Amino acid sequence: MTIPEGTAPVVAVVGRPNVGKSTLVNRLIGRRQAVVEDVPGVTRDRVAYDALWNGRRFIVVDTGGWEPDAKDRAAAIAAQAETAVATADVVLFVVDTMVGSTDVDEAAVRMLRRSAKPVLLVANKADNANIELESNSLWSLGLGQPWAISALHGRGTGDLLDAILELLPAESTSPPVVAGGPRRVALVGRPNVGKSSLLNRMAREERAVVDAVAGTTVDPVDSLVELGGETWRLVDTAGLRRRVGQASGTEYYASLRTNAAIEAAEVAIVLLDASEPISEQDQRILSMVTEAGRALVLAFNKWDLVDVDRRYYLDKEIERELRRIPWAIRVNVSAKTARGVEKLAPALRTALANWEKRVPTGQLNQWLTALVQATPHPIRGGRAPRVLFATQAGTAPPKFVLFTTGALDAGYVRFVERKLREEFDFAGSPVLVSVKPRKRQSQNASR
Repeated sequence: MTIPEGTAPVVAVVGRPNVGKSTLVNRLIGRRQAVVEDVPGVTRDRVAYDALWNGRRFIVVDTGGWEPDAKDRAAAIAAQAETAVATADVVLFVVDTMVGSTDVDEAAVRMLRRSAKPVLLVANKADNANIELESNSLWSLGLGQPWAISALHGRGTGDLLDAILELLPAESTSPPVVAGGPRRVALVGRPNVGKSSLLNRMAREERAVVDAVAGTTVDPVDSLVELGGETWRLVDTAGLRRRVGQASGTEYYASLRTNAAIEAAEVAIVLLDASEPISEQDQRILSMVTEAGRALVLAFNKWDLVDVDRRYYLDKEIERELRRIPWAIRVNVSAKTARGVEKLAPALRTALANWEKRVPTGQLNQWLTALVQATPHPIRGGRAPRVLFATQAGTAPPKFVLFTTGALDAGYVRFVERKLREEFDFAGSPVLVSVKPRKRQSQNASR
């Protein structure tokens, strides 16, 4: 029997850094989704993934490496792992079989005992029978049988999944980690513009790790957020430093997942640092969102740092650098002080409504006829192509097709798009206008 949406039990995967937690998560969910690299500290937030085994659906939560007495960013990562344990139904405690138990592992066991949650001890990196024998020493941790596996090769993971199902309740005893229904919002921007801080402000909890060092977020982090009386699913993504083709290692996979988050979203909040000049990387991210055809809200963060002089130059930058997307909805916010955050929900609703807007064909053509009569296409080669009629071919984003007697100048197509926006209001949404010239009938030579 499958679990109804929103009630799936939760399995948290915890352990010290670099024991293979994310590799195990990928093995449990049956796909490469969690970011993996052969260095410690890649995963920093708690990230939830859907999993299915023997007809039962459950949630697997990946966490950053847990360490006792951690400081600064490491302390925030450890706190995320502890929160994952507190909200889980079953905990997988992962240990490196080849290393054996360490002082950090023993401290983690004490933390897990305080949680009073069912725990399975996972002896990872047991790639062959000889290494598996080493897992017997882990009985000393007092967590019962060590489940010797190789997350990398899949060895023993089927038995582990069976053991997980035996411990899982029929329904989660904690609030659901994921759910269908809420509109999906991608939170994107270059590193250190305050994406995770804004997510935490909207969620009213420390949902994502925040650090002054750029590049703290690696995995996209899903959060259900109550904003403006409505629940939204926000995905906090890694800051994109450079093009995917130029990235490497963790940054390469993080870039791929950020791209996937944008593709899976309906609307994107692109965060820009209002206190700094609009950069080439900001432009690249905006292009990524518009090319994906997603609704768009521009959030100028760190507004508390903007003085009168900076506002003057920012207005000039927006006029110069963002002239390709004058239709984007702009909101000035401060994740630090909460200024303007409440304005994001109305902006998102407007952008999504326009993204899904459909104009009745009769109304569209009545407007278009008046437009081309008032401003016909320029004459080219002694004649001017005529616009015969138009239709809306789709929504999300709105797509319009102009049926004409010939090809139209690109400038005239842009003119029609601009007037279309003025008449029907597509603020916050890209609009795609294509031209379909009428085929000329070839004369029949035969009599």
